[in-house]
Amino acid sequence: MLESPPAVLPLRYPQQWKDYALLDSGNGLKWERFGERILQRPEPQALWAPVESQAALRKRAHWRFEAGGSRSGQWLGNGPGAAGDRWSLSYQSPALKLRFQLAMTAFKHVGLFPEQADNWEFIAGILKNWTGGPRETGGPRVLNLFAYTGGASLAAAASGAKVYHLDSVRQVVDWARRNADLSGLDGLHWVVEDARKFVQREIKRGHLYDAVLMDPPAYGIGSSGERWKLEDQLQDLLEEVRQILVPERHALLVNAYSLGLSPLILRSLLGRWYKNEEMECGETALEDRHGRFLPLGVYARVVRGQAWRNLEVSNTMRLL
Repeated sequence: MLESPPAVLPLRYPQQWKDYALLDSGNGLKWERFGERILQRPEPQALWAPVESQAALRKRAHWRFEAGGSRSGQWLGNGPGAAGDRWSLSYQSPALKLRFQLAMTAFKHVGLFPEQADNWEFIAGILKNWTGGPRETGGPRVLNLFAYTGGASLAAAASGAKVYHLDSVRQVVDWARRNADLSGLDGLHWVVEDARKFVQREIKRGHLYDAVLMDPPAYGIGSSGERWKLEDQLQDLLEEVRQILVPERHALLVNAYSLGLSPLILRSLLGRWYKNEEMECGETALEDRHGRFLPLGVYARVVRGQAWRNLEVSNTMRLL
């Protein structure tokens, strides 16, 4: 029988960023600083009004994204700060030192999801305290599914793991490789493949992992045209992923951004196999400089077994 949910649900948000800041949000938009560049992008979760004047925020933005269709659009430059559509920035904390190449895509993204930094810290915390075997064996085996440009993969590799980075799009895997080079990391295994097909083959091969990370999209198309829809396939994927995790001790991180998806859904999916004390389900967010929180997805963190010591990450606010 599924255990009762906790009385509060956690909200995780990063506080270590220096090269990134959420400046303001509202009226379906957000204004962000990536390094020295200020961008204006659509954000459907920002249902409120911005604190600052929207006209002033628009004027300050070096680039703004204008939607041209349901999923694509174009970037429009504004002034000398708009020079060049590629640049890099760093993420540094006591645990991690990472560097990323950014670029403006036709889908409003820039190759980095800053809210994920708190998950990177979680990954670093459990991996650096891994006691499952000697480092000489290559460290814990970590599989990152739907890995995009590799933030979580880099955090795992920087923390001593043997990392398998998988995405169905070759261009973003190449992008992740460049990020690894910028971060001075090597030895990662790069896989261009449909996530579920890969996991199913790993089950047949009997390959096991100490940790699996995943950030599945709401919709997607695999390397051979396979279609992915989160609500239709997430339960089956989780069933399959459990079969490639070391049974007695492992870690699992699930992150998802899809309107209408609740932490309680993840808890109900995972609660069939894990107890309350083994998992944490909550929301991921960014805090702007006015103290408001912009919700940017949900997550589930699972830690099972004595081989892991789950370090508490300080960037947490409890929601009643």
